[in-house]
Amino acid sequence: MSDVGAATFRRAWADLAPVGRADDGRGYARFAWTRDDHTLREWFAGEATARGLDLVVDRAGNQWAWWGDPDATPGLVTGSHLDSVPGGGAFDGPLGVVSGLAALDVLGARGVQPSRPLGVACFVDEEGARFGVACAGSRLITGVLDADRARGLRDADGTTMADALRAAGRDPSTVGPDPEALARVGAFVELHVEQGRGLVHSGAAVGVGRMIWPHGRWRVELRGEANHAGTTPLADRRDPMLDLAAFVQHVRTAAVEAGALATVGKVRVEPNGVNAIPSQVTAWLDVRAEDEARVRAVLAALTSWALAEESWTPVTWFDADLADEVATVLGARGTGPSGPTGGTRSDVRAPVLGTGAGHDAGILAAAGVPTTMLLVRNPTGVSHAPAEDADEADCLAGVDALATTLEHLLARDRP
Repeated sequence: MSDVGAATFRRAWADLAPVGRADDGRGYARFAWTRDDHTLREWFAGEATARGLDLVVDRAGNQWAWWGDPDATPGLVTGSHLDSVPGGGAFDGPLGVVSGLAALDVLGARGVQPSRPLGVACFVDEEGARFGVACAGSRLITGVLDADRARGLRDADGTTMADALRAAGRDPSTVGPDPEALARVGAFVELHVEQGRGLVHSGAAVGVGRMIWPHGRWRVELRGEANHAGTTPLADRRDPMLDLAAFVQHVRTAAVEAGALATVGKVRVEPNGVNAIPSQVTAWLDVRAEDEARVRAVLAALTSWALAEESWTPVTWFDADLADEVATVLGARGTGPSGPTGGTRSDVRAPVLGTGAGHDAGILAAAGVPTTMLLVRNPTGVSHAPAEDADEADCLAGVDALATTLEHLLARDRP
């Protein structure tokens, strides 16, 4: 790992560490179109300016920092996102943005002159933690998420996305598909911390993503009757919390039988009082599996409840030729426990694996952009929680792998 890349990584990581951190120092709450989100966006803009990159903001608010004219010819792009889930870890998203900037610095130090525009993207609202739809920024520009629906989405406080955009100084009427932004992306390589332990088991610091499992989110409304907790006999109650308990149990059973992953991770209770029987409970269901049939099997077992689909992403295959090429290039450099080692190990390939986690890379791939991912080893295997982790040596190996991948793909373009 070059000194330039390591220095950039450490400085940028230190810059981001305090933003949106929980009061107890554990986990992050970086939600779209909030003050912390504004701080993160300003930080990214400052990083672009410091490098002399052209900053372009698309119709969804995604930021693109370009080395070269992105309108001259489709460019090569890396990057990720800076927002988080509630109580999220430090690495999910920011690792890809910081590594993208560091990789550009490495290429500059190597004297690389890009044969086509080279960009770093910072996608907005990837986690969907505030408004409930994951990868909202990339879904909007690709047209997968309807603009009117997006503007009407509400957070837990009842604030619409349109109102949040106005409060952040953006015009919500401009939100929508952005074919011009997409046309600038000739290929996309997203680096991300692994959200599992596949690389731990393989002994490799860096792997290559081949696909994203099909996954979706559904909402269920469970209605009851509000009443006094201290005066209403049990036999006279219409308590939707009992319906919620039954729903969660059925979800777990259905997932086990289908060989899928299903989670009820978000619940809203009204009126949410300790001494009041709820009038309504709203719950959100997340289902994922290696194939769509398993997801549909879970849903088929839950027909007693009226599920409203909020998002659905079919299985997403990354560009097979691109993934194979990157795996071979990185294998030649070595991706074992010590990270890149140099050399010409043409008989070795970096591990290639799938993931159950959704990413902006998957949305772009589904829109026809040649896409792949680099995954950095996570020793805990934990994600969306404070225990999410990656050793600095592995992070720096990821920066080196990303720089090597970008340099290889740029060199491939030259006659």
